[in-house]
Amino acid sequence: MPDSFTGDTLTCIRGERVVFSALSFALSDGDALMLRGPNGSGKSSLLRVMAGLSPAVDGALRWNGEPVTDDSAGHHARLIYAGHQNALKPALTVRENLTFWAEMHGGGRVDAALERIGLLALADVPARFLSAGEARRVCLARLGAIEAPLWLLDEPATALDVGARQTLFDLIAEHRARGGMVAMSAHGGAPLPDEKTLDIAAYAVARAGIEEPPA
Repeated sequence: MPDSFTGDTLTCIRGERVVFSALSFALSDGDALMLRGPNGSGKSSLLRVMAGLSPAVDGALRWNGEPVTDDSAGHHARLIYAGHQNALKPALTVRENLTFWAEMHGGGRVDAALERIGLLALADVPARFLSAGEARRVCLARLGAIEAPLWLLDEPATALDVGARQTLFDLIAEHRARGGMVAMSAHGGAPLPDEKTLDIAAYAVARAGIEEPPA
């Protein structure tokens, strides 16, 4: 039985502003959903709602037809969320940071994932000494270390060099081939094969019925 992850008529408010309204999406095994839109349109907000980190004020998220709010812990266990912040503990080494994340999911292939992303040589280096690109790679090493059917990635290629970007997209392709799902935000760039596209801006001001705030 294939898995499904859906959002039905979601509304998100940040502060006093309606970020998006009446937004729906549907993902099933092997799907990739690319979130498009200008800065401030709500891509990051939607990913946080998908991850259960921010509440939707209206609408519902469902996994296999069941509201994710019925089992929030189970929903968090089935996903990897990589936001703008890498969420590294500066005093912990690269390996210790990745091990911490892996243990939250019951364990994982820590050293193999670090080798895949090109960081095994830095495994014992404290995170505070990493460059921006290296820190981003530690965050994304979770994709190779942890088994989770749903990946939620907020501009994951930021600060990555060409080689690391290719590794990222290879990991995404392999995940989808195994039946995994990906929702991802990006500015421009080449599309993923057979991706679905969601233009967040189409659900922002027009459907919320408010004027765009001044820049």
